[in-house]
Amino acid sequence: MLDFARCATIFALALTLLVSGTADAFAQGVFHRGNDGDPETLDPHKTSTVAEAHLLRDLSEGLVIHSMKGEVVPGVAESWTTSDDGRTWRFALRATARWSNGDPVTAADFVFSLRRMLDPQTAAKYASILYPILNAEKINKGVDGARPEDLGVKAIDALTLDITLERPTPYFLELLTHQTGLPVHRASVETFGKSFARPENWVSNGAYVLKEVVPNSHIRLDRNPAFHDAGNVRIDTVIYYPTSDLAAAARRFQAGELHLTTDIPTDQIKSLRDKLGNQVKVAPYLGTYFLILNTQKKPFHDARVRRALSLAIDREFIAETVWGGTMLPAYGVIPPGIGNYGERAELDFKMASPLDREDEARRLLASAGFGPGMSLRLELRYNRGENNRRTVLAIVEQWKAIGVETSVFETDSPSHFAHLRDGGDFDVARYGWIGDYSDPQNFLSLFQSDNTGFNFGKFADPQFDLLIKLGAEQTDLAERAAILREADSIIAREQPWIPVLYYSSKNLVSPKLAGFEQNLRGAIPSRFLSLKP
Repeated sequence: MLDFARCATIFALALTLLVSGTADAFAQGVFHRGNDGDPETLDPHKTSTVAEAHLLRDLSEGLVIHSMKGEVVPGVAESWTTSDDGRTWRFALRATARWSNGDPVTAADFVFSLRRMLDPQTAAKYASILYPILNAEKINKGVDGARPEDLGVKAIDALTLDITLERPTPYFLELLTHQTGLPVHRASVETFGKSFARPENWVSNGAYVLKEVVPNSHIRLDRNPAFHDAGNVRIDTVIYYPTSDLAAAARRFQAGELHLTTDIPTDQIKSLRDKLGNQVKVAPYLGTYFLILNTQKKPFHDARVRRALSLAIDREFIAETVWGGTMLPAYGVIPPGIGNYGERAELDFKMASPLDREDEARRLLASAGFGPGMSLRLELRYNRGENNRRTVLAIVEQWKAIGVETSVFETDSPSHFAHLRDGGDFDVARYGWIGDYSDPQNFLSLFQSDNTGFNFGKFADPQFDLLIKLGAEQTDLAERAAILREADSIIAREQPWIPVLYYSSKNLVSPKLAGFEQNLRGAIPSRFLSLKP
């Protein structure tokens, strides 16, 4: 009889040798790192997931970047100044910045890229993140005949870029660390169209270039010799592996096939700590784990139903038992540690006992027409992964206790997120949001009625929209925080998305990997890492 387990082991070893080149690839400067999943795309103006962000940090460099400590540091821009009114930022670009084909990186590249990002023809789901730039929103929404050329970005000369804002924006500099601010090589985009992000057409201005993409297997990046800081990039090759199967990733790590994982199977957290000691790393992360409710679909349009479903979720049990104490119970949409804010709005039943919460949930469902003989039935969609599966199953059981009948639908991450972004039908869907910048606006913007890119539950509240607009116009940080707190309270009351957990970053880190530091932003640029002999 064929020994499938042994064959699988041999195949995994052969694959590792194939993509690494030789059996001693680790000693040759090859960094093997897990990733949350396969990217849908590597066009920075089309991406939106953490898995894609990890890759793009290696492939491209914006005006500013995150260091390994999560700090905002110079990227292509070596320095910058702001006008007295805080509306105009002037960036001085490095004369040594080059694309991988040898072309200089210029201010015109950023003008082209930012215009492309906001052009409605690009259909960038993340376009709204750049709305602080002058005329960005009008251009993206096609208002008043605004054209991409009207965007508040200007190349003063080859190495000087001006960006003018609608109004002073306290988080603008950190916003530019996001992939929406990354440059693309204009000639490649114009020559190859959508295919410019394929390995054979890729032109990079980052520390690495794209060499190979094999879906469901690996993505290979090689060091970019034209990169302005190439002399300080220690790792020659980075190979990313999609590791949504966290148990398999943990096994590969222990077998020495991976230097780094981006998550840990939480049911193994104790045993892994016992075996691996300080190779297990857990730290705070600026993100929230949600359930999105389709508020334009009955009965989820009813706030009583949404509140009942939220009440029934035992967040403490999920955090401690399902996630092994590596996550925190979430009672608000904005995570701890956020910048430019004060007290966060939280659900009013935070201190109530689980039994009292269940009793109120049943009363709310009864008042909405559900109970014995008329159970609430729903489908809960989620993206594949052991931690997600165990969380979803726990929630299904908790909802069952209040008479809710739940079916589950599991799919891979790219399909799951594409379904949401493309407006696909759903009842309830798992989602996670990692802060793009440390400001409450980044989380609250998810619920704006005109945020078609990310308001997947189609929540609409005129008062909330007005408060977000007023907050954006307020230049006094304390006044702005108070306005956003009021908007935050509306979300806590209406619960269009149910907050379940606050994220932590959870990594397995090989002792052979040097330079690694966890940070609130979850940024792990390979250029700042090295491998020990």
